[in-house]
Amino acid sequence: MQGMGETGEACPFEFNFDPATFKIGDTVSYRVTGSLEGFPFVGTLLEVHEDFVVIAGDPTDPQARYRGTRESRPLVDYAEI
Repeated sequence: MQGMGETGEACPFEFNFDPATFKIGDTVSYRVTGSLEGFPFVGTLLEVHEDFVVIAGDPTDPQARYRGTRESRPLVDYAEI
């Protein structure tokens, strides 16, 4: 996300990239498989489990909940979208 805006402009998000400290409400950068691979997405953690997380992917749609891997940048299967 760095370097995508004006010179000297900081990213407007503060991400948690440490899966060991993930907690509900954290903002994460997540990835999606398939045709969306390579694009960064931003979401909020709704649930944190031992081996997966549930991410709110769209703040305007409370039904948009994606299951992702529990790693520094969770991976969501395209079929979830």
